[in-house]
Amino acid sequence: QVQLVESGGGLVQAGGSLRLSCAASGRTFSNYAMGWFRQAPGMEREFVAAISWSGGSTYYADSVKGRFTISRDNAKNTVYLQMNSLQPEDTAVYCCAARRRVAATGGSEYPYWGPGTQVTVSS
Repeated sequence: QVQLVESGGGLVQAGGSLRLSCAASGRTFSNYAMGWFRQAPGMEREFVAAISWSGGSTYYADSVKGRFTISRDNAKNTVYLQMNSLQPEDTAVYCCAARRRVAATGGSEYPYWGPGTQVTVSS
């Protein structure tokens, strides 16, 4: 079992920045690839970014490429999502997720999830 807890969400104006953190516990963090997903009210959950267990490979949704950066610190058992140039359409609950070894972009491929943190971007 892997337990995940997100933090860092909040209210920000359009054009602003936030950094989300996801702290993991329970298993060897470096064995797990990590992903960030988001879900806006009335919308399907969508992939945002993912990172391999080593941090050597990263993947992004087209909608956030160039604005968001995923990273990880295996010594701190934490994955981050730096979000710049935020827009109102980025408003959603952001969740981190974990799966063994290989990163993936499909939410159904991640067995472990955090409860999420709300990000609200005002115009």
